Amino acid sequence: MGELDGRVALITGASRGIGAAIARRFAAEGARVALTARTLDAHPTLPGSLHETIASIEAHGGRAFAVQADLADPQQRAEIVEQSTRAFGPIDILVNNAAAAFYLPFDRTSDKRYRIAFEVNVHAAWDLAQRVLPSMRARGGGWILDISSATSRHPQGPPWSDFDRTSTLYGATKAALERITTGLAAALHPIGVRVNSMAPVGAVMTEGAEALGVVPREAIAEAESLEAMAEAALALCTAPPDLTGRITLCSPLLEELDRPVRSLDGRRTLPGPRADQA
Repeated sequence: MGELDGRVALITGASRGIGAAIARRFAAEGARVALTARTLDAHPTLPGSLHETIASIEAHGGRAFAVQADLADPQQRAEIVEQSTRAFGPIDILVNNAAAAFYLPFDRTSDKRYRIAFEVNVHAAWDLAQRVLPSMRARGGGWILDISSATSRHPQGPPWSDFDRTSTLYGATKAALERITTGLAAALHPIGVRVNSMAPVGAVMTEGAEALGVVPREAIAEAESLEAMAEAALALCTAPPDLTGRITLCSPLLEELDRPVRSLDGRRTLPGPRADQA
């Protein structure tokens, strides 16, 4: 039996990268996974789509369902939960992974980008948590995982790097998300819902990160594998009641729990959490 047999997981931003990896790993453990992203079919410039993620899951015997949606739109967020619930039943696990990542100087950041960043990275996570809460409450528990970023940490200077000067908006949204994580953990602990945040130590070299080309060399040196991120996500979404309210980092969490990294299909144990080890 898998660790998630009988569970339903909703994962945002699952057309590629971290979200797709988590979806594949959860499906390998028996979850029925509802996936959402804007990219349903092939993207014009980036590899990965919801259909490709589903095909990979189904090729290994898993079950998946896709809802194409823009998380910046509150009405579409409501439809994500409604359609996922109709397809697979009440949501047991919510993974808020999708993010709008803009790396621009303060004086070149438009009001539109500012609004979208907070809508997708903060408001959507809050909204989706509210929408899945009734079913979690009725079922006596659940798990919410917010995928954060090393950019939430305050930059140290002077001097500051170019990355410090351009990651302000993205980092601010992730810092807000982490504060929501701990607040929801406190609020929902009495009803058995575990809420945690997890981020890579440095970076994860996903298709999106490579396309942006903004990851600093020191972060690349600490890059963690997609497999490690998916394994840490699985650990937090099967966590006991006392593992909640944590703002965690991928590798340190796996080391703390003495949990090995496994391949996304769950069939092999991999050497380690870093991208150059997996």
